Amino acid sequence: MVRRLRPEGLDFVDTAPVRMVFARDMRAPVERVYRALADDVRGWPEWFTAVTAVEALDGGAGREVRLRGGARFRETVLAAKPSELYAYRVDATNVPGMRALVEEWRLAPAGAGAGARVRWTFAVDGTAVFRGGARLARPGLGRSFREAVAALDRKLAR
Repeated sequence: MVRRLRPEGLDFVDTAPVRMVFARDMRAPVERVYRALADDVRGWPEWFTAVTAVEALDGGAGREVRLRGGARFRETVLAAKPSELYAYRVDATNVPGMRALVEEWRLAPAGAGAGARVRWTFAVDGTAVFRGGARLARPGLGRSFREAVAALDRKLAR
């Protein structure tokens, strides 16, 4: 990977210049959703179509992620609180213009049902051109999130 990014902490999800937050309810229980996010990282490509490969590194403390189109990320897990929170930052990437990226997946019970409420925060910084492009990508990221969560819900229902 070519670019090392700033090593931001979990607070970056609140302070990033570009923040996108998406949420959706699932039928699957919180515990199963958390396991799919944090414990079965190799299974991400089965439900998140933008992801082509994920490999856990350093006993689960990091990840190597590949996306469709060739983007690659080396990540550090910042938080792994069972049934509540899974968050990571990107340490290195081949994406031009990116300076920092933290993603946070928060889980909570969904209302009166047994399902999960999933909230994904995508917090990023980069060059002015990169930040503008990231803002323009919001509809696509939202669609990708909704499709991924729906696919994960179907997978967990099996």
